[in-house]
Formats: sequence, structure tokens, C-alpha cells
Amino acid sequence: MARILIVDDSLFIRTKIGEVVKNAGYDVIGFASNGEEAVKFYSQLKPDLMLLDITMPLKDGLTALKEIKENHHDAKIIMLSAMTQDNVVNEALHYGALDFIEKPVHDLQIITALERIFSLQD
Repeated sequence: MARILIVDDSLFIRTKIGEVVKNAGYDVIGFASNGEEAVKFYSQLKPDLMLLDITMPLKDGLTALKEIKENHHDAKIIMLSAMTQDNVVNEALHYGALDFIEKPVHDLQIITALERIFSLQD
């Protein structure tokens, strides 16, 4: 069972995504509420995949993505954001994000992205 770390500054969003991920048969191993926690928890928990919001306090998701990928080249990260301008999406993909899900997040978007990424491993 794939182990997922969920990072978003909104408790409501973290909880909602966590329920979707669990109901889809994945293991939620932790939650973080800002980019600093994202970097720290990724190193500690070594998830199979991280769902990472962009707009957060202390350290934004793009900065956290860059730091995680510098230290964990094989990190699998899906970005989440209401900011869907092409330059933001392209920057996230350039720094190694595997996918970009636009907020508001719909359950099927998350499930489809997870299935696509984990089916590539089989």
C-alpha cells in the first residue's frame, strides 16, 4: 500500500484529501501545514508520494518542492493550487512535480492522479 504525505495550510483541505486518499486504498502517513514541515516530514517519513499545496506560510510549496527534490531526487510529488497560471504550473513541473491538480480539488482528480503515478511503477 502506497504511503502518502499530505501538505496544505488548510485543516479542512488536509482532512478532505486525507479521506479521499484513504478511501482509495492508500495509507496516509502524515499531514503538514506549511512548507517547512513538508521538507522536514518528507525526510523523516519518506513517503511514496506527497500531495503539496503551493500557497502556504513560512515556506511556499514551490520552494519546498525544490528543497525536497535536491535531497531526494526520486521524490514523487503532486502539486495542489488554485494558482493555475501557466508559469506556476510550468515552474512546478520544471522542478520535478509529477502532476498539478487545480483547486478546488475534486475526489476523482486525486484518485486519477494517484492511480496514474502508481500504475507507472508496476
